[in-house]
Amino acid sequence: MIYSLTGEVAVKTDKLAVINCGGVGFSCKTTRNTIADLPRTGQTATLYTHLAVKEDALDLYGFSTQAELSCFQLLVTVSGVGPRNALSILSSYPPDRVLLCIASSDAKSLTAAPGVGQKLANRIVLELKDKIKGLAFGGGQGVSLEDITPAGEDSEVGQAVAALTSLGYTQSEAALAVSKLEQSLPVEELIKGALKALAGRR
Repeated sequence: MIYSLTGEVAVKTDKLAVINCGGVGFSCKTTRNTIADLPRTGQTATLYTHLAVKEDALDLYGFSTQAELSCFQLLVTVSGVGPRNALSILSSYPPDRVLLCIASSDAKSLTAAPGVGQKLANRIVLELKDKIKGLAFGGGQGVSLEDITPAGEDSEVGQAVAALTSLGYTQSEAALAVSKLEQSLPVEELIKGALKALAGRR
C-alpha cells in the first residue's frame, strides 16, 4: 500500500497530478481542490494516496490533505458511490463541508456535484450519518456534528442553525457559519454573526 508520495510535481491538469519520485512518475487522479493546493510544476509536493486494485487496473488517487483522503475513503464505502463520484463531491466541497452535509441530512447540496443525483445523495447521507457521529468541525471550537442535527436543536448552536435554515440557507451552510463563531454567545448573537458571514459570501 502506498501511503503517500513526495516528489517533484511533473504534471497538473484539472483531474490529474503526476509526482516524480526518484525518476518514476506516479499518476494520481485527484480533485480540483488538491490541484489548487499543489505548487507549480517543478516544485516539491506531498500527496496522500489511495490505491484501488481492480482485475485489470491499478488506480492511484492522491490528495493534498489527510482529511480529504479520509473523506474520499469514507465516500467510496457507500453502495453505488465509485471513485469518480467521490472525486466529484470533493471537487465541489472541502471535506468538512461534505461531513456537514451528511450530518445535517443536506443531501440537496451534495447534488451540486456533477454526476451525483438525488437518490445517490440520499444514500450517502443515509449510510454515513451514523458513521460520523462524534466528529467535530469548525473554527477551532470543537463543535460536535450532533449539535446541528434535529436532536441537537435544544442547544444554542442547534437553535441558531434552525433559525438560519428557516431563512432559506441550507443546513450545512448554516452550520458552517455558526461553527466559526464563539460558541458561548447567545443564540441571537450567533444568528447575527452567521448572517453577516453568509452575506459576505454571496
